Amino acid sequence: MDLLEQPASFADHQVQPWHQQASALARFIADLVVDETSYLRPGAAALSAGPWPLETPLNEDGLGLDSLERMSVAAALSQTLHLHESSADELLTAHATFGDWLRITGQALAQVDARLTFRTSGSSGQPKPCTHTLADLQQETRFLARLFTGAHRKPLRRVLTAVPAHHIYGFLFTVLLPVELGHLPVQDVRRVTVNDLPRRMAAGDLLVSHPAHWALLARHASALPAGVIGTTSTAPCPDETAQALTRCGLQRLVQVYGSSETAGIAWRDAPAAHYELMAHWTRPDNQAHDLLRHSDAGDTRAFALQDALKWHGPRHFNVMGRLDQAVQVGGINVFPSRVRDVLLQHPEVADAAVRLMALQDSARLKAFVVPRPEADITDLTQRLDTWLAPRLSAAERPRAFALGSELPRNAQGKLADWV
Repeated sequence: MDLLEQPASFADHQVQPWHQQASALARFIADLVVDETSYLRPGAAALSAGPWPLETPLNEDGLGLDSLERMSVAAALSQTLHLHESSADELLTAHATFGDWLRITGQALAQVDARLTFRTSGSSGQPKPCTHTLADLQQETRFLARLFTGAHRKPLRRVLTAVPAHHIYGFLFTVLLPVELGHLPVQDVRRVTVNDLPRRMAAGDLLVSHPAHWALLARHASALPAGVIGTTSTAPCPDETAQALTRCGLQRLVQVYGSSETAGIAWRDAPAAHYELMAHWTRPDNQAHDLLRHSDAGDTRAFALQDALKWHGPRHFNVMGRLDQAVQVGGINVFPSRVRDVLLQHPEVADAAVRLMALQDSARLKAFVVPRPEADITDLTQRLDTWLAPRLSAAERPRAFALGSELPRNAQGKLADWV
């Protein structure tokens, strides 16, 4: 089947609203509560993972949120689901259990569910809101349904998720797609070790994950059950990881290219293959980094991408790297230049360089620090780590430090890598 064509069966397919799926809405709200609380408490221990029993209090007697934190989390939930377009945002602050929030949100979405606003990671500063219509997200979901089950492919039986439901990637693949495919059951595997995960898989499973998790699975799982397929997004998946997963027995790995601003743009299912635009995207003539998105309603919007692309015809391309020099840590955009700027604020630091660790080490940041002459280098790296904890997100914090009298440079005088 040509994926640019849309069969009437998909166009006419009516699905139950996603928010009527109690388990999906519970996962969405719980993931947002945990994420927003972590944002409010940098460096502190994360909340216990949800969803929680319906009677669980959100206040100090339950999840431990004080009144200001509950107000902030309620505001984040209201912004994401546009609950402020009803009276639900006021009701959230007046009720104090997880079940109350689930009920109030579901009732509000029965009235207003046309738009959702997701946020970027905020690693370069304040998180950026990105608003999408539910109709556009469902248009992409219908395309994904054809991508995963069309062309005489066997039907999926279950979705395994290793990503949060309140981010756009998780929402598309673990909330909307299971509904589109006939209300598939969804199982959260984020707390399952990669050694145990293969034993919990079976033919017909779709594992929704990100490159860092896939790399761990490829390294530690000797074999995967036949008939399991996967998808990955949030960052480029290294070809060696995709190839290792194939050797482990993964039937198919669909890599999705997109962002919070655009949702999904393109896909590929073979290492080193060109990405192919999804059916609702086109490339304007002679434009290297701009794309047009065409909605089912007939609207067309232009998007400027954050990556440099190398085109191979009108619908296929390779991603050559970020235009803004961001890197990916655990599926989150981080900016080494920002981390360096924060390091330079420390009174014992004269200069610093920050970059991504080598793939074989860990997909985390590392820092090379030049101490000031008066600095006491005894336990300096430990003091730096403690000092950075409240100033950087978990993804931004370097996981390895090196000290030296000057930054490492190559023969041409350019900054060089270090071990």
